[in-house]
Amino acid sequence: MQKFFENIKRYRLELRHITVLFVVLVFFQIILSIIQKQSLQNFLDKTQNWYQQDSAERIAHLATTSLELILENVDIRKIESDYEQRKIVQSFNIIFSQQMLQKNVEDICLIISVAGEDYAFDDGNDLFYYLHDRVLPTSDQTEKHKTALNYFSEIKDAIRLEERIYSRIEEHETFHTFVPFVPNGEYQGVLYIRKKPDFENITGEIISSYEETALIYSSLILFGLLAMYYLSSYTLKERNEAQRLLYEENEKHLKEQIIHEKESLFTKRIYHTHHKAEKVMGFIKEDLKKIAEENSPEIIDRVTKYSNFISRVIYDMKWYDPPIHSLRGPIFNTNLNVLINFLVNQIFLRISSRTETFNFKLDLDKDVPNVNINEFVVWEILEPLIQNCIDHAGVEKILITIKTSYDSQSNLTTISISDNGRGFPEELLKKNSFGQKNIFSESVTTKKYENQNSGYGCYIAYQIAVKRCGWKLDAANMDSGSAMFLITIDNKGINGQFK
Repeated sequence: MQKFFENIKRYRLELRHITVLFVVLVFFQIILSIIQKQSLQNFLDKTQNWYQQDSAERIAHLATTSLELILENVDIRKIESDYEQRKIVQSFNIIFSQQMLQKNVEDICLIISVAGEDYAFDDGNDLFYYLHDRVLPTSDQTEKHKTALNYFSEIKDAIRLEERIYSRIEEHETFHTFVPFVPNGEYQGVLYIRKKPDFENITGEIISSYEETALIYSSLILFGLLAMYYLSSYTLKERNEAQRLLYEENEKHLKEQIIHEKESLFTKRIYHTHHKAEKVMGFIKEDLKKIAEENSPEIIDRVTKYSNFISRVIYDMKWYDPPIHSLRGPIFNTNLNVLINFLVNQIFLRISSRTETFNFKLDLDKDVPNVNINEFVVWEILEPLIQNCIDHAGVEKILITIKTSYDSQSNLTTISISDNGRGFPEELLKKNSFGQKNIFSESVTTKKYENQNSGYGCYIAYQIAVKRCGWKLDAANMDSGSAMFLITIDNKGINGQFK
């Protein structure tokens, strides 16, 4: 018995040390739980506010884009039949009513400024008669959206100058969102949406679940630490060091990836503006100088196409990943043969040096059906491929052959763009790990002197054609050794889904 007590006395200091360690761990765990709970609450509040604002702005922007697309593709002032009128009114009402079906959306209207006065529209008939006959809504309609009009009067000058989305938060829960309404590039007003999201139940459930989890976790971790303290201290030290190194490596990799993506995005925008918009703007200026009474319809039609393409380029720079309905849908009906003729004659053959360097041979099948793809999206696919033939043919006299054909049995349309040059280098026709040929990879070019505008033409064409339009795009060398791009369009797969 005496020996037993002597052993207890010998380990008394170590038992006391473990007791103190346990008390300290309990205290720290309580403090940590309180801090984590507060941090979680702050995180949920910030995330909730961000998500509420983002959700409101997305809904408002989608509705505005839908209205703008309708007005850009239909001249309401020329509508005379009752059937067409009912169709347009129904489209307007669908856009307004669909937003009201969204959870927590309390109000929506289109605010248009006329002669210094602001008028609110939330009905398809009122909007149609205003656009068709300039008939203004009644005072009751305006009084119904008085709050929206009051807020709009405070920011109307700023939103007209900047043309960006404005959101106003009322009492930390109600979002008033104003999206510029700019059909055909002309500012006419804003689309207003009032949304009051409610996430209190979700937040309460998350906090309650966290408290239960924190209590169980604290109990387990504290008792587990006591049992594992002496066995795992060295292992934990090694693990923490390895995690620190891994986090530092991941952080470095993420920073490099973000920088690369920003530079890539900037380069794409520069490519669009420098290689397309600048050239087309020159054509617009040239046409405006030549306009006369006898040729005005032709020039006006051509300048309109040029201007619409400039708008598309600016839109692409503003929205890197635009909504799918702005790329394809039943409202689009593009004639591929007409577009190819326009690109050849009004873009490439307008260059003064064309007769000395390159020429075109067109073999267009009149049976090729129209496609439900935005005309200027197809433009963005074909133009870089044709330009690639001009830049890389490597011969003095370049002959570019563009052929379209339609197979009624398989319902497939093909577009081939070929030249009489030296063809693609073999390494560009090899496939990478994703099964994609290297010529369609980002920043790949065969130019002798590379610059920031090189290596994006075929990449952009591939991304739009394959990833966004659902077409097939391939590159190969023909038996003669020259290069050829081949676009395959499954009319049933692309057009059929809109029927």
